[in-house]
Amino acid sequence: MRYERMTGVERDTLLRDLGAMADFLCERLSSLSAAEAAVSGPEGGFSPVEQCWHLADLEREGFSVRIRRLLSEVDPLLPDFDGDRAAVERQYRLKSVAEGIEAFRGARAANLALIRSIASDDWSRSGTQEGVGRVALCDMPSIMAQHDGAHRAEIAAWFEKGRDA
Repeated sequence: MRYERMTGVERDTLLRDLGAMADFLCERLSSLSAAEAAVSGPEGGFSPVEQCWHLADLEREGFSVRIRRLLSEVDPLLPDFDGDRAAVERQYRLKSVAEGIEAFRGARAANLALIRSIASDDWSRSGTQEGVGRVALCDMPSIMAQHDGAHRAEIAAWFEKGRDA
């Protein structure tokens, strides 16, 4: 649902849910050892530490950049964020879960503050995202929530279906 068409209660709920993602990561993943956190998910999916760093980097280099460019540019072309490539190149598996969660927490808090500051006249600003097509600023909070939901499901699957060695 487009953000500008939501009721105040719906917006508050969406922003609260977006703000809760870092706590979800902390609750589910912070007790894992470094070795456990580096184990791939089902079917070669992201390991827990990769989940954390993917979310942090996408928040900073994907969502933040998209929101800022949609606010400041006319009809920008927004590049995709290649999460799989970043995980390999940046060696996410060798990083700390706790540091990944905190990086995500800080980036998400900054994005939520920015979203809360957007003037109603700006919500219709749009551009084209590589691999997605037309996106509007008003779509970004829901896109972020959908992305969070996909990662919540992947993390649940990691715990429920076992871990591939």
